[in-house]
Amino acid sequence: MRFMILVKASKESEAGMMPSEQMLTEMGKFNEELAKAGVLLAGEGLHPSSKATRIKFSGDKRILIDGPFAESKDLIAGFWIWQVKSKDEAIEWLKRAPFDDTEVEIRQVFEAEDFGAELTPELREQEERLRKQVAEKT
Repeated sequence: MRFMILVKASKESEAGMMPSEQMLTEMGKFNEELAKAGVLLAGEGLHPSSKATRIKFSGDKRILIDGPFAESKDLIAGFWIWQVKSKDEAIEWLKRAPFDDTEVEIRQVFEAEDFGAELTPELREQEERLRKQVAEKT
């Protein structure tokens, strides 16, 4: 099972404040543990929403909305993608993360079999081909 771990933004992250050297060191150690255990597939921090743009789709219209965006509690400051056996395992790993005053969300990533019959053999083949192309570039 894959899970996306969404680290919520804070007033500090939205202001562009960088983590301390101590936090970067602790997070580096945690990420090394995740990698050694085969859990970590990806993980990145994100620039503040002041550098972001949203695109609203409304029929044929595409409306661009430049940041910053309100309500930092609804924004994402970073993410991981983890491969684990269960949501409970993801929760146990996350409990070990070196956060102090942070909110984090765990969301399961859809797998091909989750889509049922709507994912036809042709669509499944296309999905597998695209995944292989992406894997070859990394």
